Amino acid sequence: MPAKKTSKPTSQDTVQQTRLWLMYPPKLIKKPLIWELGHKFKVVTNIRQASVTDEIGIVCLELDGKREAVKAAIKWLTKTGVSVEPVEISVIAS
Repeated sequence: MPAKKTSKPTSQDTVQQTRLWLMYPPKLIKKPLIWELGHKFKVVTNIRQASVTDEIGIVCLELDGKREAVKAAIKWLTKTGVSVEPVEISVIAS
């Protein structure tokens, strides 16, 4: 019986947690983009903080998933028209 070949995880397979600030323009505030994000990509979304008015939506979003899935999700958000910035300091440490 031949030995099983095990492949080493690559950097693409590495699971990561990323916190982002999302800023929505008025035309996107009512769209369920975070819901779509969780269905289009293999990422877990966790809203850490949010403030939404008629003029702007600001969301602190945590994304967990493989590195490539997180990168693709961020790219999709940007192409959709959402401004995406990394969180520099922990907003809520609970």
